[in-house]
Amino acid sequence: MAGHSTYVPKTGFTRWLDARLPILRFANDTMTTFPTPRNLNFWYSFGGILTFMLGIQIVTGIVLAMHYVPSADKAFDSVESIMRDVNYGWLLRYMHSNGASFFFLAVYLHIFRGLYYGSYKAPREILWIIGVLIYVLMIATAFLGYTLPWGQMSFWAATVITNLFSSIDQILPHAGTAITEWLWGGFAVGDPTLNRFFSLHYLLPFVIAGLVVLHIWALHVPGNNNPLGIDVKGPQDTVPFHPYYTAKDLFYLLLFVILYAVVVFYLPNALVEPDNYVPANPLVTPPEIVPEWYLLPFYAMLRSIPQKLIGVIVLFGALITLVFVPWLDTSRVRSMRFRPLAKQFFWALVVDCVLLGYLGAHRPDAVFPGTSIPMLPFARLGTAYYYAYFWLVLPLLGLIETPKPLPATIATSVTGTGVEQVNAPAE
Repeated sequence: MAGHSTYVPKTGFTRWLDARLPILRFANDTMTTFPTPRNLNFWYSFGGILTFMLGIQIVTGIVLAMHYVPSADKAFDSVESIMRDVNYGWLLRYMHSNGASFFFLAVYLHIFRGLYYGSYKAPREILWIIGVLIYVLMIATAFLGYTLPWGQMSFWAATVITNLFSSIDQILPHAGTAITEWLWGGFAVGDPTLNRFFSLHYLLPFVIAGLVVLHIWALHVPGNNNPLGIDVKGPQDTVPFHPYYTAKDLFYLLLFVILYAVVVFYLPNALVEPDNYVPANPLVTPPEIVPEWYLLPFYAMLRSIPQKLIGVIVLFGALITLVFVPWLDTSRVRSMRFRPLAKQFFWALVVDCVLLGYLGAHRPDAVFPGTSIPMLPFARLGTAYYYAYFWLVLPLLGLIETPKPLPATIATSVTGTGVEQVNAPAE
């Protein structure tokens, strides 16, 4: 959607700067006057919210790193020192730890919005793939950060997750063990492991920030998708990004920050496992080893499979599947507003992911409270539906579903005038 620049320098300094480094022109063309579909709703605010949360995580992480000691003997005590001795250290740590949860909350809403409105379809495939890469790196960064407090849950999570690579031995003898020991820096999780995880945890957010820049760049080439999933036909379909969407995004960002502040100040430990306030002890295994809530659906998939290697393949396959979504969905219509069958299967996927998250927080042999019904079969059904949705439902629905009529233009939908175009192709 890039067009002719409308930026006009108004002072001698801006004219001088524009001739040498047109950064103000770039900001004007990509943010201030960028033509944006006029019908974007609340769900499109989470891109800006995610950018803000990434900034919060990087800033608080840098300050925390100044006081953290990546040593198996001193890590736990250094975190307690941050909480008790560093000025506002408690605030920085609670902002960082709870910021990760809110970061993932926003990214899940962002992903499901993209799935619902078909934001992965042509010409936005690269935009979607970069987003998936950002999500995978977020998972890796979150796992590495989870190990740093070096409490019981941190130590045993590091042990369990790194041991997954040993399953490769079933395909290439000794290769999996070699990779695992290389990650550990020895024959068990210890000092070298913590040092490596700390270094990577510090580095990866900057890689994510670089990918975010690419993500925004890839967005500006075709322009925003919109709830209708139809292309912009002309200037009547768009408004400048500023002030219309800057004001809207700022309003929803403030609401999000208020919710974030309530958790930071009043419920800072609501999402923390109590065992992680116990120093790491290799000789004592916690009754339950669970990751943070935002990784529980994948943990449920992993533990629903009794065979270790197949469980690992299912786990990583669930993430890799997301890369292929633009080609798995064969429908010519983007938005599920006009796809009644697809909409039902989509909401079933949302319920499925929530169910997997609930099941992932329990042992594989657990039963539903107050009953004798085991949870394991439901975890397997949930895993099967996740794969079936992407690899069977999306390809087949595009062939058999009859979409509802689409508006001729975005302006038609907004103003309620004009003719409709039946089953118009989205690309």
